[in-house]
Amino acid sequence: MTPLWDASRAAEIIAQYLPLEGPMLPILHALQEEFGYINDDSIRLVAQTLNVSRAEVYGVVSFYHDFRQAPHGRHVLKICRAEACQSMGSEANASKLLQSLGLDWGGTTPDGRLTVESVYCLGLCACAPSAMLDHDLHARLDEQGLKALAGEAV
Repeated sequence: MTPLWDASRAAEIIAQYLPLEGPMLPILHALQEEFGYINDDSIRLVAQTLNVSRAEVYGVVSFYHDFRQAPHGRHVLKICRAEACQSMGSEANASKLLQSLGLDWGGTTPDGRLTVESVYCLGLCACAPSAMLDHDLHARLDEQGLKALAGEAV
């Protein structure tokens, strides 16, 4: 479980990365690691500390798919949607899984156990379709394999 937002802890994290050249990305990664996501308070504090606009920080957070702006489930299932996986049925498999869970992309189950996200390449193109549950890669997933993988988390 990730800790609740703490402005003084966030300020400590930001200070740790300030000496770096171009510290915004390392700061944002560290804040997300600590709190689980980048909230509006984080964006405001980073902008103020780096003397940039909140829009600039928000632009970075919203551009990179690995940054979250809301808490995620205890487990995160990332399903590859790149061309190799698409050609092997990943879109149909993912649609059926999302429908069975009652979720859209980026959604979290009501019990908070699983968030389903899309990614565009996990580097397993020769073993498509693929997905990643938390930090574990899984390849050659048919519809049943993907549902079983999601079931491990739910």
